[in-house]
Amino acid sequence: MQRHELISDTLRSVRESGRVPLVAFLTAGYPRVDRFADDLREVCAHADIVEIGVPFTDPMADGVTIQRSSEAALAAGVSLSWILEQLRDMESRPETPLLLMSYLNPLLAYGLDRLADDAAAAGVSGFIVPDLPFDESGDFRVSMQREGLALVQLVTPITPDERLRQVCDASSGFVYAVTVAGITGGATALPGGMHDYLERVRAVSTIPVCAGFGIRSAQQVSAIGEHADGVIVGSALVETMERGESAGAFLDSLRPAS
Repeated sequence: MQRHELISDTLRSVRESGRVPLVAFLTAGYPRVDRFADDLREVCAHADIVEIGVPFTDPMADGVTIQRSSEAALAAGVSLSWILEQLRDMESRPETPLLLMSYLNPLLAYGLDRLADDAAAAGVSGFIVPDLPFDESGDFRVSMQREGLALVQLVTPITPDERLRQVCDASSGFVYAVTVAGITGGATALPGGMHDYLERVRAVSTIPVCAGFGIRSAQQVSAIGEHADGVIVGSALVETMERGESAGAFLDSLRPAS
């Protein structure tokens, strides 16, 4: 099985079991560099897919929480190379599919073919690159496909229908449906028309559609889970971890009561 298929199959399997799949984001090395492996294991034990954030100096799509975590991780010496090394050297590597979420510059600086090789060796299943324009993503996709790695593409409520089809066709693993315009973590209420938007994306996608940006409660997870194949939580989880609270307990609290 290709690594990108592992992501899609995991989401479908969880969905078929009657649960809403959770895709959880944590910033690598935050809040403590020395606890990265332990933090990752805990999040993996309570989420279905895990996004590992690669810290970047100018995270333009991220709100204050992710910016703060990114700055702290960079100051502590976290880098793309460090993350891949930590993953490669982990004992009892989690079976939960792992995605690296990174802005484009660190990936280009690393070298795309080398990145594909090292990511696969580290157990990574794919990438999310929020500032990679769809029209310029061909070379990246080709390099990742050589190792069977996913490139998760992002769509928004204002993506035109024709572009939506193109992006969904090119995406692998899942399609990332942004539910609000702007930066991550800023929304407290889901926007009107969200359900129609998510159904529009699902109608043209042959792989699961996961929705994120601003998810903080079980009620939101339940509402989105009726119209998406998975729910992404990021800023709220990072805030929980920086307060020293249990990431696992928080993720469990997001599971709608069955």
